[in-house]
Formats: sequence, structure tokens, C-alpha cells
Amino acid sequence: MASIQRFKICANLDFMFQEHSSLVTRYSEAARLGFKGVETAVPYKVPEEELLATLKQTGLTQVLINTPVGDVSRGEVGFASLPGKENAFLEGVQKAISYATTLQCKLIHIMAGLVTEHPLELHEKTYVQNLRKAVPLLEKAGIVAVIEPINQHSVPNYFLSDYDKAVSVIESLKTENFGLLLDLFHLQQIKGNVTRNIEKYLPYTKHVQIAQVPERHEPNSFGELNYSYIFHHLNECKYSDWVGLEYRPAKSTSDGLNWADECGVNF
Repeated sequence: MASIQRFKICANLDFMFQEHSSLVTRYSEAARLGFKGVETAVPYKVPEEELLATLKQTGLTQVLINTPVGDVSRGEVGFASLPGKENAFLEGVQKAISYATTLQCKLIHIMAGLVTEHPLELHEKTYVQNLRKAVPLLEKAGIVAVIEPINQHSVPNYFLSDYDKAVSVIESLKTENFGLLLDLFHLQQIKGNVTRNIEKYLPYTKHVQIAQVPERHEPNSFGELNYSYIFHHLNECKYSDWVGLEYRPAKSTSDGLNWADECGVNF
């Protein structure tokens, strides 16, 4: 990438560093490999203060955390759109805000949940009502929430799989404390035409994530997307926030990091 890199790169500690079972060790390994920031979808098994101490020790920035997803073994993937789970949703947002405040993390990804036996219209109504209830909590804490369309191949029946719906919801909330999580792995599978859709959705975007399609490996792995071009395009679009590496390393995490040199990207 010939021009100066505007955006910043952060490691995803849930997808990367699978060779280490300890989340705290993953923080240390990310720092050792040169990362300056990390995103952690599920930080809640480690006490807030222990994670804060780890951040101070490693010098890492906590870029993003997710709201609690619930019991994955029971098919729970968040609560925001689930009728009857409003209390679980608010408790999850409050817990995420507590962690984010302690870790000086400015972004929370609010998970929408799966469409259940309820009518879709009821899910939609519940989703918007829940997000509206979260707005004053986020504004008081000075934290931004992001919502992410997820493709139906990866997570069947996930409520939010439509970018235009996501933008419509964000606009309806009328706050600077909500934005879009633009994951190019999902964008390619939901919409395609990545160049034009990056341009279309970047004005609403607070965070970007990447992985190759369809296997979700490193950006330079065999697949549909040319990430050398995509990084250049993000730069040309003047995107200057974080890009999260939400990919599954094909082998070990360190073995796969040669993509950065190939794509002209610095951590």
C-alpha cells in the first residue's frame, strides 16, 4: 500500500491464538507479535480487574467487546431481538458497559440473537425497542454500540442479516452512540460488490472486520476477496478507525501473519 496507512489493525482474541487456551495468554501473545489493539467477543470468564492489569502489562488497547450471548449450547446468540428476553438484554448491556468502562474500551457489539417461533414483526419491534432502551446507558457511559449483519450461511436464522435494515435502525435511533460493524466476510456473502458497498456503508461504520471468503482464513489465503486492493480502498476512503482480524488461522496464528507484508499493512 503506497500511501500512508490511515486505519489501525487489531487482533481478534476469540478467532486467533487458538493454540492458547488462556485468554490472558492470548493478550500477551498478541502484544509479543506486535499488535497494538485487540478485540474480545467473550471477555466475561476473566474478571474485569484481571483483564485491566493484563492490558496495562502488555500496553494493548481494548478496542471492542461483545455483549454476552447467553448459552450457546441452547442456541442463544444474543438477546436484542428476542421477545420475552428484555431483562436478559438489559443485564447484558449493563455488564458489557461495566467491562468496557473498566477496560477503557469505547465499542460494544450488541448481539441480535436468532429468529425463534415468534413472528418476524415481533422480533423487529423488540429489537428496536431494546436498542432504544440502551441509548441512554451508552450515552451516559460515553460508549458506542455497533450492530453487525451476519450472513445466513455462517449463522442460520440470525435476526440481522440485512445491511439496509441495519442502517435504517441506526438512523432511527438518532444518536452518535450507535453505528455499524462492517465485517467484509459477511458483506461479501450478503451483498457482494464489495468496493461499492464499502463506499455505501462506511459513513455509518464505527468498526471494520475482515476474513477471507468462504473459509474465513487469513486475508491472503485462497478465496473470493483481494485484500491488497481492499486495504488500499479503505485507505482511499479515508477510513481511520480499527480493522479487526476476525479470521481463523489456517495453521498457527504466527505462521499466518505473512499476509501483512504481502498486503502492505502494518500492525
